[in-house]
Formats: sequence, structure tokens, C-alpha cells
Amino acid sequence: MSYYLAIIGTQDNPLFECEFGTAKQGGDGVARFPEQARHMNQFIVHSSLDIVEEVQWGGGQMYLKCIDSYYNNYVSCFMTGGNIKFLLLHVPSQPSSSTATRASTSIAANPTSPQTEEAIKQFFTEVYENWVKTIMNPFYSVNMEVKSPVFRARVMGAGKKYL
Repeated sequence: MSYYLAIIGTQDNPLFECEFGTAKQGGDGVARFPEQARHMNQFIVHSSLDIVEEVQWGGGQMYLKCIDSYYNNYVSCFMTGGNIKFLLLHVPSQPSSSTATRASTSIAANPTSPQTEEAIKQFFTEVYENWVKTIMNPFYSVNMEVKSPVFRARVMGAGKKYL
């Protein structure tokens, strides 16, 4: 499965972006987005912001689960108390004929299964903890892009750990 994480500020501006692949069940952690569709990741995530604004006031939860889908792309959302949105675009990998039986038992086989939702929730929780530590820097101001290599490494580590 391939993932694209975008952290969106209060003015709908991107604060952080990264892409990575699954590291579970023999994955190498490299995103496998089709090259002709890679440029669409930002557009898919941006189009789901309207749905986030509709859903965010409904349940009172920070983790909004899978809120949108576009063809075979799914978008999950996590809202912070400061109205910062963590959006995760996840695209299930297309199993080859030789690995079809192995892929059917993985969490990547069904992006909306409870196991996948729980893994994404744990990923978001760890990213949120690292986010709070990053923005507590006295030199950080609201809606400023995060360029910290330490934060990027911790996000990638959380992706490897949970996804």
C-alpha cells in the first residue's frame, strides 16, 4: 500500500507533505504510486477538505476515520484541537497473481477494515504527539511550514511501525 500524508493548516495551506509505502509483510517502505497519477495526490487530498469541514463537527472526535474515496484512493483524517488537519491518502497495492493469497490477509487488502482503521489511528496518534513537540518550538509560528528532518524521520518511523 502507498501512503501520502499531508498536514494542512488553518488557512488550508500545506504545512508538511511526505509519501511512503507499507513496511508490513515484506514491504520495503517505498511508495508505489503510478507515475502518471502521482501528481493527483495533492488534488485528491485538497478535494477532501470540504468533506472534512462537514464531518468535523458531527462526532466530536479527533480521528474522523476514512472520510472520502476517489476511485481506488482513500482519505483518512485526524483533526487537532487547533484545527490542523492530518490527511492520509492510502492506495491499496494491486496484488500480483503470485501474491494474491498473501495480500488478501494483510490490512492493506481492505482499506476500510477495522484493522486498517486502528493502524491508521495509531499512526495518527504518534504523528500528533510528534507534531505537538515540533510546534512547541519557540521559533515556530502558526501556519508555518515544517521542514524539520527530525519530524520527517519520526513520521516515516511511525509509518514503518504501524502501516
